[in-house]
Amino acid sequence: MTDLPIVEFAFPGPLRDRLVAAVLTGEKTSTASLLAQYVDEELPRVGDRGAVVDSAGSTVGIIETTGVEIVALRDVPVQHALDEGEGYVDVAQWRAGHERFWQSAEVREELGDPHFSVNDDTQVVLERFTLV
Repeated sequence: MTDLPIVEFAFPGPLRDRLVAAVLTGEKTSTASLLAQYVDEELPRVGDRGAVVDSAGSTVGIIETTGVEIVALRDVPVQHALDEGEGYVDVAQWRAGHERFWQSAEVREELGDPHFSVNDDTQVVLERFTLV
């Protein structure tokens, strides 16, 4: 066990399992979150470490944040999209996948806004990390 903060990718289930597997193989070295998701928690900082958990809640790895940037959704760079390790070939494909997730019932419930949607101006937290 670890006393590090928990790092959860997506929600428990197949998507989380795929993302965690990509982190563990080194394919996934970046992630994106909505700035709106940080109302009750601090933004990640370079040097932060966290315990990656799988769908069962078990710690499967430790990551360290190597970069953090807040950008408008329209300004997400292609390299970030590629480094998410989900097979995206361009930013348009990355954005379509993230819009589906961020406008899902689960995220809307987490945000407490049943009508939440994203647009070009939506602020996104881009985080780079390494598996340690």
